[in-house]
Amino acid sequence: MDLEKTLKTIEEMGDDHISSSSETPMRPDAFELSDIEKIALIKEDVRNIMETLGLDLSDDSLKGTPNRVAKMFVQEIFGGLHPNRKPKASTFDNKYKYNEMLVEKNITLYSTCEHHLLPIVGQAHIAYISNGTVVGLSKMNRIVDYYAKRPQVQERLTMQIVKELQQVLNTEDVACVIDAKHLCVNSRGIRDIDSSTVTSEFGGAFKNSDTRKEFLDYIKLDTKF
Repeated sequence: MDLEKTLKTIEEMGDDHISSSSETPMRPDAFELSDIEKIALIKEDVRNIMETLGLDLSDDSLKGTPNRVAKMFVQEIFGGLHPNRKPKASTFDNKYKYNEMLVEKNITLYSTCEHHLLPIVGQAHIAYISNGTVVGLSKMNRIVDYYAKRPQVQERLTMQIVKELQQVLNTEDVACVIDAKHLCVNSRGIRDIDSSTVTSEFGGAFKNSDTRKEFLDYIKLDTKF
């Protein structure tokens, strides 16, 4: 399905899209261990997996893999689990009285499917209408990156981005569309390399069909140069 047909489908769906809990399922003791302690434990778990698979960890190419994977899990691809890494999104008064829609499109997104721990790669498109405050453009990219850096399902990720910006901007008028490839579909199982998944969340004014259509029309624009 091409992008134009996908966007039309979203528009026709309106508010009837499937929703789920917007909270990442975490245990109460999730942050009792330090990053160093978590890395040490995960390192041994990765070592056990590799040895169970029959790999020779004395080989120069493999012996550092358990430590590299453990550090990557804790400090990189799952770094968004820790609330201390949440980006500070400073807001500013909308002194120039810009009251139209602001759209940040084609935000690169890297996440990890929580079902198979395989990559999700795609783009997020965000829009909001100011309620008196604005946020720096790069902060929207950082919010996407923060919530993407955890085991995810795309529906939840879309909702988390919208919810965070609604809180930061003190307005319900926020929308997000994500178009992404899931390697659990592309590289295993059915191995459909062409399919992608599109999710959307529309808040406030974006529940109005005309406002939603304006947003979807913006993200269809070919603005790459």
